Amino acid sequence: MSLPFFLRTAGTLLLALAAALLCVWLRTPLPWMIGPLLATSIASILGAPTHSWPPLRNAGQWVIAAALGLYFTPQVTALVAGLWWAIVLAVAWALGLGWAFGRWLHARHAERIGGDARTRWATTYFAGSIGGASEMTLLAEREHGRSDLVAAAHTVRLIIVTLLIPPAVLYSGLHGLDASLPGARELRLPGLLALSAATAAGAWLMARTGRANPWFMGALLVSMGITMAGVELSALPNGATNVAQLVIGVSLGVRFRREFLRSAPRWLLDVALGTLGMILLCAGFAWLLAWGTKLHVATLVLGTSPGGIAEMAITAKVLQLGVPVVTAFQVCRLVAVLVLVEPLYRWVGPR
Repeated sequence: MSLPFFLRTAGTLLLALAAALLCVWLRTPLPWMIGPLLATSIASILGAPTHSWPPLRNAGQWVIAAALGLYFTPQVTALVAGLWWAIVLAVAWALGLGWAFGRWLHARHAERIGGDARTRWATTYFAGSIGGASEMTLLAEREHGRSDLVAAAHTVRLIIVTLLIPPAVLYSGLHGLDASLPGARELRLPGLLALSAATAAGAWLMARTGRANPWFMGALLVSMGITMAGVELSALPNGATNVAQLVIGVSLGVRFRREFLRSAPRWLLDVALGTLGMILLCAGFAWLLAWGTKLHVATLVLGTSPGGIAEMAITAKVLQLGVPVVTAFQVCRLVAVLVLVEPLYRWVGPR
């Protein structure tokens, strides 16, 4: 008999908290996210009844987005707007790299995927695209691709990026050299309540209209808009972002199950190898952009990496790098991929 979901959720959160505190004691990078991610991943693979409650994950994304939006002061916004050409290049790079990754997966696995040419190409194309996991999975399913393989590919990619890039930046000594301060740095209860209400309303509206990643994007856009207008309502409590990182780490870690790893080991191995290759290629691209923009290379490594917005922006915040630049690059890429990836599929896919 399985445990009720609330007991599984509570047990998973206690395990994640213990892992986070251990990582804090060990002084590991991003302890509040990487500790829970590793602990819940290992527990899930071993067969433990781990569980992530979606409303907690949504609340974590909401808190992180509200905190990130506070960095977009009018001065910083002007700086980011001047980088429009670099952001356009980064979007084109991401689309091209995702297409190439999809072609490589197609060459390696087309015969194993089964189905007709449309199924094979839809599966590999959307598995290689650097976009949101849920959105790419839905698009693949709409085009008769294998959604299970697409979801698995994005899970592996996201976790590898989250586990590798933050420690690499930390131990390279490149952190803390490109800091941006949030607009509001003082905690004010009335302002905090107003900020919470406004960002929650933005997230709710995005969710109601069926937009992608609503709890992150809605809260981020509202928080950015308030800060860009020069209004400083309140900073967020210090512990709020730690708790948010914990629940996001748990939501990533519980995706790994024993049956998940047994389902298509060759596929997962090639996705892992391809992700490592993409990380290296994106790092090289970031060095070129750093030369052209005169920005710090570590900031652009996070901005162009094939990871998720929340994870890379959290890394920038914790390691004191250019949070607005990283957020702008990642958000613009996500929006562009969501808008362009399906038309491009119809253009380059099988007739």
